Amino acid sequence: MFRRLLTLDQARKVILDRFKPAMLGNEQINLLDATNRVLAQDVVAAQNVPSFDRSTVDGYAVKAEDTFGAAENRPVTLNFCGTVRIGELPKTTVGKNQAAEIVTGAPIPRGADAVMMVEYTERKAEEIQVYSAVANHENILKAGNDIKEGETILKCGTTLGSREIGVLAALGMGSVEVCRVPRVAVLSTGPELAEPGKKLSPGKVFDINAYSLSSAILESGGEAIYSGVVEDNFSELQRALRKALASADMVVTSGGVSVGPLDLMPKAVASLGTPGVIFSGIAIKPGKPTTFAVIDGKPVFSLPGHPTSALLVFHLLVRPAIRLITNRKPEDDLMLEASARARMFSAKGRRTFVMVKLRANESHEILAEPVQRGESGAISLLARADGFVEIPENVQFVDVNDRVSVHLFRSKTFSF
Repeated sequence: MFRRLLTLDQARKVILDRFKPAMLGNEQINLLDATNRVLAQDVVAAQNVPSFDRSTVDGYAVKAEDTFGAAENRPVTLNFCGTVRIGELPKTTVGKNQAAEIVTGAPIPRGADAVMMVEYTERKAEEIQVYSAVANHENILKAGNDIKEGETILKCGTTLGSREIGVLAALGMGSVEVCRVPRVAVLSTGPELAEPGKKLSPGKVFDINAYSLSSAILESGGEAIYSGVVEDNFSELQRALRKALASADMVVTSGGVSVGPLDLMPKAVASLGTPGVIFSGIAIKPGKPTTFAVIDGKPVFSLPGHPTSALLVFHLLVRPAIRLITNRKPEDDLMLEASARARMFSAKGRRTFVMVKLRANESHEILAEPVQRGESGAISLLARADGFVEIPENVQFVDVNDRVSVHLFRSKTFSF
């Protein structure tokens, strides 16, 4: 075990060479279920938005020329000809020197070509006093002004959020075609693990990884299948892994990948199919024992048991694979430049990742401060860290005030 460690770059290349992330096809889903899903095709508007000319203010629909010359001390008098209600076709037509009452969003009645704001009018019985002039088409949102029929409004590969969902709703789309997401089975191993929510026996710790990794899968765009805690027993591991592979497109495990007598995961994975284990061990810190296998076309990522190590390796290797499968765009927003607030050391011969917390100073400079205190199993690191700094194998340390690239766990904003 670990006789030959791959570099991180080699590991990434091997993963792509041995496992060709392929999209899983498309599916049509309800628009209310489409948040964070990826469009499988361009969306072309089948109609204008709005589909009719509509008023942008409360007031009176008029012929603009009938208001010309109106002033505060010399009002123009128009005749009331009806009311236009929102949500229905106008039942009135505006003729010469006439005005129809209208509210914001209501359709423009026939004959009208402008809307006079109610603030510049005064109604006296069936007459409307107009104290200002309006221009042709003033206060009218024309049909297609927002979206034109035939316009490509969203591109294939767009991740749908609240704004995109709103656009699709405006087009009247109750469902949308999206890329299928990979089902990722998650299981943990270790005799010391107990499931959260149950009583904690002496010598036990709650299973962190299954929950943090399941959440990370959802954040990455996958569907997590919780497979529970498995005993460090060869036959039990085989059984659990077979079940996971049968129910999922990808498997992520944590624990059992080091060199102890109970670290049986690589052997159990290798026994399930071909080609089996591709590599065991990467020259990184933390995360050295990481193992990768492919079983009958399905990838198996076996991560270290330490929570911080497991989550770090997930972000380095598993998240990119999930995003490739779901046709997601590169995450340029998940990296930013900062200044180191303290010296950060590397592990000799290994690419080192240092967890950091970010803050902004009075000069609007982003500062990165290491939060690593102790070993990689310290769970408080997960809550305190905003991301991590990568130190190459040939760099001994990052000095104070050096510029560093911070890989974020998720997008972050700053208050200046």
